[in-house]
Amino acid sequence: MKNITKAFLLFITILFSFNQKIFAQTLQSYEHERGDYRFMFYNAENLFDIFNDSTIKDEEFLPEGERFWNITRFTAKLNNITKVITSVGQWEAPEIVGLCEIENRYCLEQLTSNSYLKKNKYQIVHKESPDGRGIDVALLYRKDKFKPIDNEFLRINFPGDDRPTRDILYVKGRTKDKDTLHIFINHWPSRYGGQTISEPKRIFAAELLRKKVDSLFTADKNPLIVIMGDLNDYPDNISLLDGLKANKDFDTIMNEQLYNLSYYLQFKKGEGSIKYKGSWGILDQIILSGALLNNSGNMGTTKDNAHVFNADFLLEIDERNTGTKPFRTYGGMKYLGGYSDHLPVYIDFKLKK
Repeated sequence: MKNITKAFLLFITILFSFNQKIFAQTLQSYEHERGDYRFMFYNAENLFDIFNDSTIKDEEFLPEGERFWNITRFTAKLNNITKVITSVGQWEAPEIVGLCEIENRYCLEQLTSNSYLKKNKYQIVHKESPDGRGIDVALLYRKDKFKPIDNEFLRINFPGDDRPTRDILYVKGRTKDKDTLHIFINHWPSRYGGQTISEPKRIFAAELLRKKVDSLFTADKNPLIVIMGDLNDYPDNISLLDGLKANKDFDTIMNEQLYNLSYYLQFKKGEGSIKYKGSWGILDQIILSGALLNNSGNMGTTKDNAHVFNADFLLEIDERNTGTKPFRTYGGMKYLGGYSDHLPVYIDFKLKK
């Protein structure tokens, strides 16, 4: 068994021998002026390993499963995610990477230790969630730029419903310039069953997160809060506007309020991170406390520093509708070899000189 594992890891390492020219070809015109800190979030669309875990429903992502998920496909998936993270970073890897739809820590270790990302020495914050399919959220951080002080996994227990979902990951840490950051990585309940049936669960998750945010506002006059994640709701849905109280108006910025930059991206700039029934929208949110937009600490930003990364290699022709759509790993049960059904989102922060 040990020999098989070693051979498997060697196989991955060989296939992960990247050349920088690959990434030079991907950036093209998608570069934006890079800040001192770049945070990104990416729904990796089912990053599963190839080993059976009897405690979760991972049977379809096994070599003998209905998706025929094998070493080659797993390695290609890791390869693709590495390419995305590196490309978003623009020659310098993002300081913070939020991820969702990750099966376990092993997948994260293969991503950060046996790939082109190894040189960045990413550290991992992760915990197995109670989700039935076993998909988790995680945070990667560059230890030369960020030092965690504490972390917490907020459990979402729906009243009268024992079906578990992903935890909300909270990480408190300090930047190299001694700012204290409060980072939340989310993957709220899906829209399975329809918006009417599923929406109360996302509102519940939003209200739970808001309670934690309120505790930070109470403890600190100007907390620097970054909320990222696939919330499975659009910026104008009830869960965001009423549950989380994420403002869509940027005319007056208050330090102790939340502001949804994804609302600005979707409804003011016309961008999208996911395409559904021919229309682009944003389920992948970037939400900040006003203190970051008011530059109340050593680091700050503006709403124009938030972006959807829509490089050509992440897209394919949308034959059913018009234009393009995300280039997925699977289309139904058919293996396509693409990246994800979501596009990554990112934001830059600049330090005071």
